[in-house]
Amino acid sequence: MTEAEQPDLGEQPGTPPLARTTLDRAAHRRKDEAWLAEAWPRGRVLVVDLDKGGRALVTDRPDGGAALVLLPSAEAPEAERWFLGVDADGTPLWTMDAPVEASGDERAATLRDIGHLLDDRDAGLFTAAAALGNWHRSHGFSPRTGQATTTVEAGWARADGNGQLMWPRTDPAMIVLVHDGVAGPAGRCLLGHNAAWGPGADGVRRFSCLAGYVEPGESAEAAVVREVQEEVGIRLSALRYEGSQSWPYPGSLMLGFHAVADAAQPLVLDPEEIDEAHWFSRDAIAKMIAGGYVDPDSGVPMSLPMRSSIAFYLIENWLHG
Repeated sequence: MTEAEQPDLGEQPGTPPLARTTLDRAAHRRKDEAWLAEAWPRGRVLVVDLDKGGRALVTDRPDGGAALVLLPSAEAPEAERWFLGVDADGTPLWTMDAPVEASGDERAATLRDIGHLLDDRDAGLFTAAAALGNWHRSHGFSPRTGQATTTVEAGWARADGNGQLMWPRTDPAMIVLVHDGVAGPAGRCLLGHNAAWGPGADGVRRFSCLAGYVEPGESAEAAVVREVQEEVGIRLSALRYEGSQSWPYPGSLMLGFHAVADAAQPLVLDPEEIDEAHWFSRDAIAKMIAGGYVDPDSGVPMSLPMRSSIAFYLIENWLHG
């Protein structure tokens, strides 16, 4: 599909932050070795340091946003390069896994940190680069034959010694904001604290939506019902799909939902998954977003997930009704 044929997935109301993109992936070029060789010298490169959590260089914009630093290909480090696509002006775009060093007004940041601050082009570019790099990191050997694999198709496939191919995989996962269906200030939503998280910085305890992987032979909707029942022991009365976004840690596609449940149901937590869960009012959620909520019963400060996550997107959409 060409740039002219692609739908614009940016600047839409209600788009999860890492679902935004204007990238033309130009998949028809991935096997065109002559074109790729010609495109490299005139391309630009996003370097992602996967050893440091997937950091890339960014600069801060005057409007409070952030912009990726793309290197001319002649200035890129020596590393395997993977073709991401072409920019709106036809510039070939590449990524590679290599160390990054900030200088001047640059800083190193992860997609988690600044995904929501990027414009549509950069959000799509960084998300694709992180997902592709994480896949290469974990697929150096074929799961079928055990043989070492090498990169082919400009980074979009790997082949073993017999020429058997494997392609990047994405694991579907569901995430759901459960709420009571009540409009206005009286409405409440259900958030949980994952048992694996522990206390955050300065003792702040983070609460988020319920989530889990879609199991083999299961629909996303069935996974929502099952996970909510397993993790907090309540039944849902309504379910609505809200949108999706990649979460390349290491390779998930998060399918977001809102669901309605009776808040009078007793919570029965699975302690291996959720060690604490509460129904929060809209006022409490607004204070969490502002960074100033302290639980009145325990005196513990509480917070929400990072703004680049689809969890934050689901919560904020509910807050504003």
